[in-house]
Amino acid sequence: MSQTPVAIDDLFRIRLVADPNISPDGTRVAYVVTTVDRDANSYRSAIWLVDVEPDSEPRRFTSGACKDASPRWSPDGTLLAFLSDRSGKGQVHVMHADGGESWQASSSPNAATEFVWSPDSSSILFVSKVDKDVPEGPKSDVRHVTALRYKLDGEGFLDGKRRHVFQVSATGGEARQLTDGDWDSTQPALSPDGRCLAVVSNRSENRENNSLTDIWLADLRDRSTRRITPEDGNYATPAWSPDGSSLAYTGHPIVAPHGPSTLDDLYVWRAATGETSRLLTSLDREPGNSAMSDMRYALPEPAPVWDASGEKVLTLVSDRGSVHVYACGLDGEPEPLLNGARDIQSFTVSRNGMLAFSSSTLDTPTEAFVRAANGVETRLSGHNDEFMAGVALGSVEEITFESDPGVQIHGWLLKPPSFNDEQRYPAIVQVHGGPHGMYGTGFFHEMHVLAARGYVILFANPRGSTGYGQSFVSGSMGDWGGADFRDVMAGADLLEALPYVDPTRIGVTGGSYGGYIVNWAIGQTDRFRAAVTQRSTCNRLSLYGVSDFNMMYNDWEFRGNPYDNVAYYLERSPLTYVKNVTTPLLILHSENDLRCPISQAEELFVALKTLGKTVEFVRFPDESHGLSRTGQPLHRIERLERLCGWFDRYL
Repeated sequence: MSQTPVAIDDLFRIRLVADPNISPDGTRVAYVVTTVDRDANSYRSAIWLVDVEPDSEPRRFTSGACKDASPRWSPDGTLLAFLSDRSGKGQVHVMHADGGESWQASSSPNAATEFVWSPDSSSILFVSKVDKDVPEGPKSDVRHVTALRYKLDGEGFLDGKRRHVFQVSATGGEARQLTDGDWDSTQPALSPDGRCLAVVSNRSENRENNSLTDIWLADLRDRSTRRITPEDGNYATPAWSPDGSSLAYTGHPIVAPHGPSTLDDLYVWRAATGETSRLLTSLDREPGNSAMSDMRYALPEPAPVWDASGEKVLTLVSDRGSVHVYACGLDGEPEPLLNGARDIQSFTVSRNGMLAFSSSTLDTPTEAFVRAANGVETRLSGHNDEFMAGVALGSVEEITFESDPGVQIHGWLLKPPSFNDEQRYPAIVQVHGGPHGMYGTGFFHEMHVLAARGYVILFANPRGSTGYGQSFVSGSMGDWGGADFRDVMAGADLLEALPYVDPTRIGVTGGSYGGYIVNWAIGQTDRFRAAVTQRSTCNRLSLYGVSDFNMMYNDWEFRGNPYDNVAYYLERSPLTYVKNVTTPLLILHSENDLRCPISQAEELFVALKTLGKTVEFVRFPDESHGLSRTGQPLHRIERLERLCGWFDRYL
């Protein structure tokens, strides 16, 4: 079979496999396959089912031009529930495990989101917004804002409706509201005896102006509630032990010196004593998946999972660009169950110890796998086999290089598919967003597209990145444009020294925080031949008041609020240095971006254009901050065309 390099339009060919959920007896796995529909300019998701037996063929379990997601087996294994928009808005639907017609279990006036089964398989708990009482009188479209947090990227202006937990029979009917109050209650976890509901909620007195979250327990018999976390940070993803004696969750306090960059830990709270222990402290890594990728769609937030014995808690762990699964004994050291250079996005465990997980690598898109209790792994799906058989990928080299004395930076070099070491190639430095995230070992369409166009790609994790321990992730705190920028430039030095890279043709691109670094770099150096900044910021002073939540962490990232520290905010704003820019710059920005509002792009464009610099500005209507990952497919295609076209023109 002939092979061709990865193309931009391959976005329509790659299947996004996600969220494998193994049946309680460990014999079947349900998972989600999302396709990108060119004609509808949208996404379609279906539930697939596969037996764990060797050589079993996956079969499509749901059908239709809709989005079916989050498959969850009932505890007795007879039913499969999932979220679907087939009725117009997301609701919980249920099917018999052996197939047939589905029925709609929830009929909330607002969309149903997170859901869990009751232990006896008779009912389902789900989260939905609660409609507010609207006073009588004339209608108005005027917004009266009283809270600091009144908008959210991807959602728009908040409607003031609170999210609460409801319970409905698995056969459908009227739902019963289990939580209430002038706050959200999300991520429900019901104890094995069905009596105690754990939720994530911010009920602090100043909740409208902070980002705290806590674990709350509600006794469903007498409706009493209590908080089990210390109201000093962000705590989430509760999970009950099989006997209900303990509750696992993740989170961290927001305290000096690390603030919001404090690594999450895995906690276990014991109901009998109220004592809490931490399970990942010795590892100096945090639970969850913090790897960047443009080949995922609508992933649920990963939560810890108890093994059947109740003696260990399993969790994802982000480590040096890879994401693994660790088993954490309640009184022992965490041990890896699944490791290696791969990006594991989610997993579930059956009663017999069979573990289902989704995973990708740098050169393979995500598929579904299982790991037996004896450690043997089996790949269950091959939805991207045909695509992979027809494309030629460039080779990837894992690298480390020194930045400041003693500081090692880790990353990867991706070469063009038809690489010739006697040729000199243009190169591109990629800078990830965050900054508290990481480039990883998962499949990244954009990287392969650029390599296919003949570029050597460097993607690395400068200080501020997750996956390298607490000291490293805090390395950019209060120093954006400092240590992190030196790390990025050390990567440029590496490229310039490679015998197969043309040192006069090196470009740079990045999005969000990565876009900030691009803007900063071209104001500090003329070493880059071309630059593309995406969903970026340039004026940290003005951003403080217009971003949907930057004011919640900027006090840590920029040494206090701007009203007390104007000089430093301006010093670390790329806009301050626009007169120095000589690099041709393309600005890509979404008009509905509330994280880094488009006014930031406008300020940068006007400044550069006024000064006679080489700059162009491309605006994407009806898109939010997540354009490159979840935006309208045709806009994602055009974004890649603009990105590649700029580098083709100037490199």
